Amino acid sequence: MDFTSEQRLDDGVLEREFTLGEIPGTLWTPQSAAPTPLILIAHNNGLPRREARLVARARHCAAQGYAVASIDAAGCGERPRSAADEQARAELRRAMRAGEPVDDIFESFIAPLVENAVPEWRTALDALLALPGIAGPVGYSGWTAVGIGLAAAEPRIAAAGLFAGGYVPRAQREEARQITIPLLFLLQWDDEGNPRQRALDLFDAFGSKEKTLHANLGGHVGTPWFEVEDGSRFYDRHLK
Repeated sequence: MDFTSEQRLDDGVLEREFTLGEIPGTLWTPQSAAPTPLILIAHNNGLPRREARLVARARHCAAQGYAVASIDAAGCGERPRSAADEQARAELRRAMRAGEPVDDIFESFIAPLVENAVPEWRTALDALLALPGIAGPVGYSGWTAVGIGLAAAEPRIAAAGLFAGGYVPRAQREEARQITIPLLFLLQWDDEGNPRQRALDLFDAFGSKEKTLHANLGGHVGTPWFEVEDGSRFYDRHLK
C-alpha cells in the first residue's frame, strides 16, 4: 500500500489517498491516536469512491472514531472501463428506457463485478489492518451485493450496514442465507431501480438473528441523513 497524498480536514479527520497495486483507494482516520475499528465503505458499481454522498458518510464515521476506507471497483472512478463494460452499460440503459426486462443483463454484468470485487476488498483489508492505529473489529457499509459476498467469504467482517439498492446477483441472494452477523438494512420505499418486494425477500433470506430493516419514503438517493447517524450507533454497538 502506497500513500500518494494526505490532508487534514476541517473536522480533524486525516484523509489519505493510496494505491494498492492497480487499486486506488482513500483512507479516513480520526484524530485519536488510539487503535480504532475499521469500516469498509463500498458504493454501487459505476460510482467512484470520491462520490459526494460516500465521502460525507466516510467523514462522519471517521469523526465518530473509526478508520474508514473505500476503493474503486474495476471500471469505476479512476479505473479504466473496458469496451465490454461500456457496451453492457449502454445495453442496460437502452433496455430500461424501453421498459424491457433487465434481469439477465444485470446478471451478466453485475455478477462478474461482484466476483472480482470481493478478493480485491480482502486484499485491501489485509493491507489496512497491517497499518498502525487500525486494530479492528471490521464493519462494512454500502453496496449490498458486494457486502454479501464479502461477509460470506471474510470472517473478519463483524457487522454490516447494507443499502437495498441495485441488482443483487443470484449467487449473492443464495449466500445471504449464510450471513449471520448483525445487519442494518436500509430500504427506500419508492426506489425506482430496486423492486420493493425483492428487497424484502432478500432481508427475509439473511440468516442473521440480529437484523434490522429501516424503510423510508422516497427514491433511490433519498436516504435521510439521520440513517447515517443511526448507522453510527449500530456500529458502536458491534465494533466498539
